[in-house]
Amino acid sequence: MTTELALLLAQDGIANGAIYVLVALGIVLIFLVTRVIFIPFGDLVAYAALTLASLEAGQLPGTLWLVLVLALAAFAFEAAALLRARAFHRLPRAALLWLVLPAVPVLAAWLVQGQAVPDAVLVVVSIGLVLPMGPLLYRIAFRPIADAPVLVLLIVAVVLHFAISGVALMFFGPEGMRPRMLVNGTVTLGGLAFTGQTLLMLGTSALTALLLWLFFGRTVAGKALRATAVNRVGARLMGIRPAVSGSIAFLLASLLAGVAGILVGPINTLAYDSGFILGLKAFVGAIIGGMVSYPGAVLGALFVGLLESFTAFWYSPFKEVVVFALLVPVLVLRSLFTETEEEAEEEL
Repeated sequence: MTTELALLLAQDGIANGAIYVLVALGIVLIFLVTRVIFIPFGDLVAYAALTLASLEAGQLPGTLWLVLVLALAAFAFEAAALLRARAFHRLPRAALLWLVLPAVPVLAAWLVQGQAVPDAVLVVVSIGLVLPMGPLLYRIAFRPIADAPVLVLLIVAVVLHFAISGVALMFFGPEGMRPRMLVNGTVTLGGLAFTGQTLLMLGTSALTALLLWLFFGRTVAGKALRATAVNRVGARLMGIRPAVSGSIAFLLASLLAGVAGILVGPINTLAYDSGFILGLKAFVGAIIGGMVSYPGAVLGALFVGLLESFTAFWYSPFKEVVVFALLVPVLVLRSLFTETEEEAEEEL
């Protein structure tokens, strides 16, 4: 392998890793705050890309109807809980949060469908449609069982994945779709040619990681999420509501999923089930980072992208096998060098 070829493979791996970074950060964010391994995260990425492609084709995306159904179900769950608690005065606020706000991007999608509007508007509407899906799914499926074991939460997440991907098949069909490039042109740096879309992906991933670092380190909401991640009971005693923290975590993760889908859609044809593999690869990166560290998730996701790129060069049929097989030695090593709670109690 020549140096030039190695640089080209590294360039491709880093570009793919930039997308895995966004997805891995979302997975780690949700897991730390809610203990949910959110398997459908990749499906939200696919929904964003398919929604944008549908809007560009002048069609009304099926995501609109899914958001409406989820909003009605979430409001029903919230209203039932408030009625049981006799907190009737909170019903208008619940209607605003779970019905009115999710309906705003739905109305926007309805208005721009088939209209000659700038691509930036379609991008914002597509991300806006995906944005409420995470909090709505959390309210319906996870918040009622927030204190359940991690295995139960994982089973629910798997069920949600099959349900959401099945709905995507009904809305978008079995054929893949690809939205238009957001940025055209090519930039040459150090003898390597970077497309505008690739540079946008790299810049967005770096900026997102920086913004998350600032959010968790400098804002009250970010510190509340960190407190919930460290100790849910302690956070509740300090006046932090884990349910609200979970909704915020899912909202931020949905934003990451929407951005990732908009970025990856123009360079990879995505179908209704494409998000599952994308999410699994990012999950491998998050596991490499320990599932508790955002910098670790970034490095792990970039490593997965590089490993996939070089494996595809040597023997492409094994590129996904090698990535997923990497989980075994990583988990074995972590089990050997990580002290469990039971071992700590025995030493005491």
